[in-house]
Amino acid sequence: MPSTSTRLPTDDELSDVAWYHTIELPDGRLTPGRWDTVAIVDRVGLPASLEGKRCLDIGSCDGFWAFELERRGAAQVVATDVDDPTQLDWPASVPVEARPSEEGRARTTFGLAAAALGSSVERIDLSVYDLSPERIGTFDFVFMGNLLLHLRDPIRALESVRSVTGDLFLSNDSFNPTLSILRPRKPAAWLDADGRWRWWTVNLAGRRRMIEAAGFEIVWAGRPYILPWGPAGPAPALPRPGRIRRGLLEQFYGRVGAPNAPMLCRPAV
Repeated sequence: MPSTSTRLPTDDELSDVAWYHTIELPDGRLTPGRWDTVAIVDRVGLPASLEGKRCLDIGSCDGFWAFELERRGAAQVVATDVDDPTQLDWPASVPVEARPSEEGRARTTFGLAAAALGSSVERIDLSVYDLSPERIGTFDFVFMGNLLLHLRDPIRALESVRSVTGDLFLSNDSFNPTLSILRPRKPAAWLDADGRWRWWTVNLAGRRRMIEAAGFEIVWAGRPYILPWGPAGPAPALPRPGRIRRGLLEQFYGRVGAPNAPMLCRPAV
């Protein structure tokens, strides 16, 4: 259960660090996140009640989804992420000096939000690739949001997720709408790996194939939606030379947000 001890951050504490998630604090203030997660919390298919469940939030960052699992009555919530940015899957072609170096940033924002919410979520510094029953046990409900596109080896990561999933796994990630329209049934992906910490943008069929290849069966696929930018979202990107069609698509979503789709899965027998 959540702790009764809370400490609200000052306005300066909120503004002095970069937030990824938009989190509503008890006094009504919102963290200035890159993404407006508050706006889409009911679009991802989380169970209304997780009472008595042991839950895991993978790639938790500021902790929005971990706190939401706790709010829905989970008996225990564990949140995993990496504190050292050098552990992220950056392409070797991206110079080290060009990569973010804010070690511990997400742990700081997570701590501020957890203190304000009186949360008892346990945060562990652990890569998705290193998940295993020996290290953290198994969970009744596992959530992972917008991480697959950032991974060099998403299927290997999903296999690790499978190893700690005792019952249900909810994957909520971005997808490529153009490829989904052009190839609705054939798995397809664009390989980026071009310095923006984005490896694979797959169509919906590709998401399904990745999940199934890792040993899951999909029991429900939710309606796609747009994850809108939050207060700290970037300015609309301009098309890059030589990539007109993809540039126009990026420009459109640069203005409105990112296309996402949830898929609820369970380990295949």
